[in-house]
Amino acid sequence: MTSKSLLLVHAHPDDETINNGATMAMYAAAGYNVTLVTCTRGEEGEILVPDLAHLSADKEDGLASIREVELSNAMAALGVTDHRFLGAPEVRYRDSGMMGTTPNDRPDVFWQADLDAAAAHLVKIILEVKPQVLVTYDDFGGYGHPDHIQAHRVAMRAAELAAPDWNIQKIYWNTMPKSVIQKGIDAMKAQGSDFMGVESADELPFAKADEFVTAHIDGNNFVDQKMKAMASHPTQIALDGPFFALSNNVGLNVWGHEYYTLVKGEKCEPFTEEGWETDLFAGIK
Repeated sequence: MTSKSLLLVHAHPDDETINNGATMAMYAAAGYNVTLVTCTRGEEGEILVPDLAHLSADKEDGLASIREVELSNAMAALGVTDHRFLGAPEVRYRDSGMMGTTPNDRPDVFWQADLDAAAAHLVKIILEVKPQVLVTYDDFGGYGHPDHIQAHRVAMRAAELAAPDWNIQKIYWNTMPKSVIQKGIDAMKAQGSDFMGVESADELPFAKADEFVTAHIDGNNFVDQKMKAMASHPTQIALDGPFFALSNNVGLNVWGHEYYTLVKGEKCEPFTEEGWETDLFAGIK
């Protein structure tokens, strides 16, 4: 077992698998310490399974409990044994729902949490697991969800507060490059299908300009684990929905490639032809 440690901070169960599933599986298989911190239990998630639709009337316990189990199953698929909820067991941050909705105004939602108080919970984990690398969202939360934005703020603030005792050497934000997404859209369109009903990657708020990419993880050897982990979140990721449709039309390896923007630390070899890092731990002392 190595002393190298990767910390990922996500907003809801399933975010981790979609964004970083192959990366997590790859580093876990290599013996790295991989810690996932999930900030809410996803009470406001849309339920995609008809047989579980009744849980929408019991978001406080029913859906949250189901999504906890889904997360545990997904982590088992990825080989990750250290996954925690931010603040647990003392504090339980509730899913805030989408921007401008009624849940945003509840005092117990993550969006309303005091930044330093929430960050303090993460600082404790940082000082325990001592990560050299931190992965979270960009300042827009990927696509503007309040919990994603708050997770970004909490992660960055916690790294700052922890610095006197533990300096995280490299911090990355998740990135979905437009060129990659567009190739998928074009391939699906050629086969008579679509991805989220869009014609262009420019229509998707989470698609970022390619120049934001600084690192590319080729996790194709772990794509089967990622797909199993995605299937472990059935209330949120439909087997006949856009994510699995993308795999069916373009090939499973579309999900084996994950992209990042380095916002703290130095880019280090090895690089791809595009000049992207291929190892998030490159240059770590």
